[in-house]
Amino acid sequence: MSPGPARGRGTGTDGGGSRRGPVRRWQLVRAGSDAVPPSTRRFMARARQRRMRAALPWAVVAGVLVLAGLVAWAVLGSGLFGVREVRVEGARLVTPVEVRDAAGVPDGMPLARVDLAATARRIGGLAPVERATVRRDWPGALVVTVVERTGVAVVPRDDRFVVIDRAGVVFRTLARPPDGLPVVRLAAPGPDDPGTRAALQVLAVLTPQLRAALVEVTVEGLARIGLTLRDGRAVVWGDATRGADKARVATALLGRKADTIDVSAPDVVTLR
Repeated sequence: MSPGPARGRGTGTDGGGSRRGPVRRWQLVRAGSDAVPPSTRRFMARARQRRMRAALPWAVVAGVLVLAGLVAWAVLGSGLFGVREVRVEGARLVTPVEVRDAAGVPDGMPLARVDLAATARRIGGLAPVERATVRRDWPGALVVTVVERTGVAVVPRDDRFVVIDRAGVVFRTLARPPDGLPVVRLAAPGPDDPGTRAALQVLAVLTPQLRAALVEVTVEGLARIGLTLRDGRAVVWGDATRGADKARVATALLGRKADTIDVSAPDVVTLR
Protein backbone atom coordinates (compact mmCIF):
# COMPACT_ATOMS: atom_id res chain seq x y z
CA MET A 1 0.00 0.00 0.00
CA SER A 2 1.50 3.36 -0.94
CA PRO A 3 1.59 6.09 1.72
CA GLY A 4 -0.95 8.95 1.47
CA PRO A 5 0.01 12.44 0.68
CA ALA A 6 2.10 14.11 3.37
CA ARG A 7 0.56 17.03 5.33
CA GLY A 8 2.41 20.26 5.28
CA ARG A 9 3.33 21.91 8.60
CA GLY A 10 1.10 24.88 8.08
CA THR A 11 -1.72 23.26 6.11
CA GLY A 12 -4.66 20.97 6.73
CA THR A 13 -7.77 19.50 5.10
CA ASP A 14 -11.37 19.51 6.19
CA GLY A 15 -13.59 16.45 6.23
CA GLY A 16 -14.37 16.78 2.47
CA GLY A 17 -10.71 16.71 1.54
CA SER A 18 -10.50 20.41 0.69
CA ARG A 19 -7.39 22.21 1.82
CA ARG A 20 -7.39 24.89 4.54
CA GLY A 21 -5.13 27.88 4.96
CA PRO A 22 -2.16 28.06 7.31
CA VAL A 23 -2.88 27.50 11.08
CA ARG A 24 -2.00 30.62 13.16
CA ARG A 25 -0.58 30.04 16.64
CA TRP A 26 -1.04 33.11 18.95
CA GLN A 27 1.33 33.93 21.78
CA LEU A 28 0.95 36.70 24.39
CA VAL A 29 4.05 38.76 24.80
CA ARG A 30 4.45 41.28 27.68
CA ALA A 31 5.31 44.63 26.28
CA GLY A 32 8.40 46.24 27.64
CA SER A 33 8.24 49.38 29.70
CA ASP A 34 9.42 51.38 26.74
CA ALA A 35 6.33 50.29 24.81
CA VAL A 36 4.11 52.64 26.93
CA PRO A 37 4.73 56.33 26.37
CA PRO A 38 6.06 58.24 29.42
CA SER A 39 3.09 60.58 29.40
CA THR A 40 0.69 57.64 29.67
CA ARG A 41 2.70 56.15 32.50
CA ARG A 42 2.62 59.46 34.38
CA PHE A 43 -1.14 59.77 33.85
CA MET A 44 -1.72 56.26 35.14
CA ALA A 45 0.46 56.87 38.22
CA ARG A 46 -1.40 60.08 39.04
CA ALA A 47 -4.70 58.26 38.64
CA ARG A 48 -3.58 55.56 41.09
CA GLN A 49 -2.49 58.21 43.60
CA ARG A 50 -5.84 60.00 43.32
CA ARG A 51 -7.68 56.73 43.94
CA MET A 52 -5.54 55.97 46.96
CA ARG A 53 -6.00 59.47 48.40
CA ALA A 54 -9.76 59.21 47.88
CA ALA A 55 -9.93 55.79 49.56
CA LEU A 56 -7.63 56.65 52.50
CA PRO A 57 -10.19 58.60 54.62
CA TRP A 58 -12.74 55.85 54.22
CA ALA A 59 -10.17 53.26 55.22
CA VAL A 60 -9.25 55.30 58.30
CA VAL A 61 -12.90 55.72 59.28
CA ALA A 62 -13.54 52.01 58.82
CA GLY A 63 -10.49 51.17 60.94
CA VAL A 64 -11.57 53.54 63.70
CA LEU A 65 -15.08 52.10 63.72
CA VAL A 66 -13.78 48.58 63.91
CA LEU A 67 -11.41 49.51 66.74
CA ALA A 68 -14.16 51.37 68.60
CA GLY A 69 -16.44 48.37 68.22
CA LEU A 70 -13.80 46.05 69.63
CA VAL A 71 -13.15 48.38 72.57
CA ALA A 72 -16.88 48.78 73.28
CA TRP A 73 -17.37 45.04 73.18
CA ALA A 74 -14.41 44.44 75.49
CA VAL A 75 -15.55 47.10 77.99
CA LEU A 76 -19.34 46.76 77.86
CA GLY A 77 -20.14 43.34 76.54
CA SER A 78 -17.50 40.97 77.82
CA GLY A 79 -16.13 39.87 81.15
CA LEU A 80 -12.67 41.11 80.29
CA PHE A 81 -13.26 44.23 82.43
CA GLY A 82 -15.83 42.66 84.74
CA VAL A 83 -16.22 43.24 88.48
CA ARG A 84 -13.92 40.88 90.32
CA GLU A 85 -13.53 42.74 93.61
CA VAL A 86 -15.50 45.17 95.82
CA ARG A 87 -13.18 47.04 98.20
CA VAL A 88 -14.73 48.74 101.22
CA GLU A 89 -13.14 51.72 102.95
CA GLY A 90 -14.18 53.48 106.14
CA ALA A 91 -16.49 50.76 107.49
CA ARG A 92 -16.43 49.92 111.20
CA LEU A 93 -20.06 49.41 112.17
CA VAL A 94 -20.92 47.46 109.03
CA THR A 95 -18.92 44.56 107.65
CA PRO A 96 -17.52 44.40 104.11
CA VAL A 97 -19.84 41.46 103.46
CA GLU A 98 -22.88 43.58 104.39
CA VAL A 99 -21.68 46.36 102.10
CA ARG A 100 -21.13 43.97 99.18
CA ASP A 101 -24.54 42.39 99.69
CA ALA A 102 -26.18 45.82 99.78
CA ALA A 103 -24.31 46.91 96.64
CA GLY A 104 -25.93 44.06 94.71
CA VAL A 105 -23.36 44.05 91.88
CA PRO A 106 -22.96 40.55 90.36
CA ASP A 107 -19.47 39.15 89.93
CA GLY A 108 -18.26 39.56 86.36
CA MET A 109 -20.66 42.38 85.49
CA PRO A 110 -18.89 44.78 83.08
CA LEU A 111 -17.39 47.51 85.21
CA ALA A 112 -18.48 50.25 82.82
CA ARG A 113 -22.11 49.20 83.15
CA VAL A 114 -22.28 49.54 86.93
CA ASP A 115 -24.60 52.39 87.97
CA LEU A 116 -22.42 54.04 90.60
CA ALA A 117 -25.11 56.37 91.96
CA ALA A 118 -27.68 53.58 92.32
CA THR A 119 -25.10 51.34 93.99
CA ALA A 120 -24.22 54.10 96.47
CA ARG A 121 -27.92 54.61 97.28
CA ARG A 122 -28.37 50.91 98.00
CA ILE A 123 -25.38 50.92 100.34
CA GLY A 124 -26.71 54.08 101.99
CA GLY A 125 -29.80 52.10 102.90
CA LEU A 126 -27.79 50.33 105.60
CA ALA A 127 -28.78 51.91 108.91
CA PRO A 128 -25.23 52.72 110.16
CA VAL A 129 -24.24 54.33 106.82
CA GLU A 130 -24.79 58.08 106.57
CA ARG A 131 -23.54 58.24 103.00
CA ALA A 132 -21.48 56.19 100.56
CA THR A 133 -19.57 56.86 97.36
CA VAL A 134 -18.63 54.28 94.74
CA ARG A 135 -15.93 54.57 92.09
CA ARG A 136 -14.37 52.30 89.48
CA ASP A 137 -10.82 51.06 89.82
CA TRP A 138 -9.89 49.52 86.47
CA PRO A 139 -9.62 46.88 85.31
CA GLY A 140 -11.94 44.98 87.66
CA ALA A 141 -12.67 46.58 91.04
CA LEU A 142 -15.29 48.77 92.68
CA VAL A 143 -14.14 50.94 95.60
CA VAL A 144 -16.82 51.81 98.15
CA THR A 145 -16.08 54.62 100.63
CA VAL A 146 -18.45 54.61 103.58
CA VAL A 147 -19.13 57.47 106.00
CA GLU A 148 -20.88 56.02 109.03
CA ARG A 149 -23.25 57.75 111.40
CA THR A 150 -21.95 59.22 114.65
CA GLY A 151 -23.98 58.65 117.77
CA VAL A 152 -24.99 61.66 119.86
CA ALA A 153 -27.31 59.95 122.36
CA VAL A 154 -28.79 56.62 123.38
CA VAL A 155 -32.46 55.93 124.03
CA PRO A 156 -33.63 53.12 126.36
CA ARG A 157 -36.04 50.73 124.63
CA ASP A 158 -37.25 47.75 126.66
CA ASP A 159 -34.10 46.20 128.08
CA ARG A 160 -31.76 47.55 125.42
CA PHE A 161 -30.44 50.86 124.13
CA VAL A 162 -30.68 52.32 120.63
CA VAL A 163 -28.15 54.83 119.37
CA ILE A 164 -29.34 57.90 117.45
CA ASP A 165 -27.30 60.32 115.36
CA ARG A 166 -27.64 64.10 115.04
CA ALA A 167 -30.61 63.64 112.69
CA GLY A 168 -32.42 61.31 115.08
CA VAL A 169 -31.82 58.21 112.96
CA VAL A 170 -31.66 54.97 114.95
CA PHE A 171 -28.71 52.99 113.63
CA ARG A 172 -27.50 50.67 116.42
CA THR A 173 -28.95 48.57 119.19
CA LEU A 174 -26.78 47.77 122.22
CA ALA A 175 -27.14 45.81 125.42
CA ARG A 176 -25.75 48.69 127.49
CA PRO A 177 -25.21 52.40 126.81
CA PRO A 178 -21.73 53.26 125.51
CA ASP A 179 -19.49 55.58 127.47
CA GLY A 180 -19.57 59.23 126.53
CA LEU A 181 -23.14 59.41 125.20
CA PRO A 182 -26.00 60.93 127.21
CA VAL A 183 -29.23 59.03 127.69
CA VAL A 184 -32.35 60.58 126.16
CA ARG A 185 -35.66 59.22 127.38
CA LEU A 186 -38.18 59.31 124.53
CA ALA A 187 -41.34 57.47 123.67
CA ALA A 188 -40.63 56.96 119.96
CA PRO A 189 -37.13 57.97 118.78
CA GLY A 190 -36.78 58.78 115.11
CA PRO A 191 -36.03 61.61 112.68
CA ASP A 192 -39.73 62.45 112.29
CA ASP A 193 -40.54 62.46 116.00
CA PRO A 194 -41.02 66.00 117.44
CA GLY A 195 -39.74 64.89 120.84
CA THR A 196 -36.56 63.53 119.28
CA ARG A 197 -35.97 66.77 117.38
CA ALA A 198 -36.53 68.82 120.55
CA ALA A 199 -34.04 66.72 122.52
CA LEU A 200 -31.44 67.05 119.78
CA GLN A 201 -31.91 70.83 119.76
CA VAL A 202 -31.20 70.91 123.48
CA LEU A 203 -28.09 68.74 123.13
CA ALA A 204 -26.80 70.95 120.32
CA VAL A 205 -26.70 74.13 122.46
CA LEU A 206 -25.27 72.75 125.70
CA THR A 207 -22.05 74.37 126.89
CA PRO A 208 -19.01 72.14 127.49
CA GLN A 209 -19.60 72.42 131.26
CA LEU A 210 -23.22 71.31 131.00
CA ARG A 211 -22.37 68.51 128.60
CA ALA A 212 -19.67 67.20 130.94
CA ALA A 213 -22.12 67.18 133.86
CA LEU A 214 -25.07 65.75 131.90
CA VAL A 215 -26.35 62.23 132.53
CA GLU A 216 -29.67 62.22 130.71
CA VAL A 217 -32.32 64.29 128.96
CA THR A 218 -35.96 63.50 129.64
CA VAL A 219 -38.65 64.53 127.18
CA GLU A 220 -42.07 64.15 128.78
CA GLY A 221 -43.59 66.61 126.32
CA LEU A 222 -42.47 69.37 123.95
CA ALA A 223 -42.68 71.88 126.81
CA ARG A 224 -41.53 69.48 129.52
CA ILE A 225 -37.85 68.81 128.84
CA GLY A 226 -35.50 68.30 131.76
CA LEU A 227 -31.82 67.49 132.37
CA THR A 228 -30.36 65.25 135.05
CA LEU A 229 -26.78 66.03 136.11
CA ARG A 230 -24.14 63.71 137.53
CA ASP A 231 -24.48 65.07 141.04
CA GLY A 232 -28.20 64.28 141.01
CA ARG A 233 -29.43 67.81 140.42
CA ALA A 234 -32.18 68.55 137.90
CA VAL A 235 -32.40 71.33 135.36
CA VAL A 236 -35.91 72.27 134.27
CA TRP A 237 -35.51 73.25 130.63
CA GLY A 238 -39.07 73.73 129.46
CA ASP A 239 -39.35 73.75 125.68
CA ALA A 240 -36.55 73.87 123.12
CA THR A 241 -36.79 77.60 122.42
CA ARG A 242 -34.09 80.07 123.56
CA GLY A 243 -31.74 77.14 124.07
CA ALA A 244 -28.54 79.19 123.99
CA ASP A 245 -29.81 81.56 126.70
CA LYS A 246 -30.95 78.66 128.89
CA ALA A 247 -27.61 76.90 128.52
CA ARG A 248 -25.69 80.05 129.42
CA VAL A 249 -27.81 80.74 132.54
CA ALA A 250 -27.77 77.11 133.72
CA THR A 251 -23.97 76.99 133.35
CA ALA A 252 -23.60 80.15 135.43
CA LEU A 253 -25.69 78.57 138.19
CA LEU A 254 -23.85 75.26 138.41
CA GLY A 255 -21.89 76.56 141.41
CA ARG A 256 -25.01 77.42 143.38
CA LYS A 257 -26.39 75.06 146.01
CA ALA A 258 -29.73 73.93 144.70
CA ASP A 259 -31.36 70.62 143.91
CA THR A 260 -33.30 72.08 140.98
CA ILE A 261 -32.34 74.83 138.55
CA ASP A 262 -35.34 76.08 136.58
CA VAL A 263 -34.31 77.91 133.40
CA SER A 264 -37.56 77.35 131.50
CA ALA A 265 -37.91 81.15 131.57
CA PRO A 266 -34.25 82.21 131.37
CA ASP A 267 -35.01 85.83 132.34
CA VAL A 268 -36.56 84.68 135.64
CA VAL A 269 -34.56 81.78 137.09
CA THR A 270 -35.79 79.68 139.99
CA LEU A 271 -33.56 77.67 142.34
CA ARG A 272 -35.03 75.08 144.66
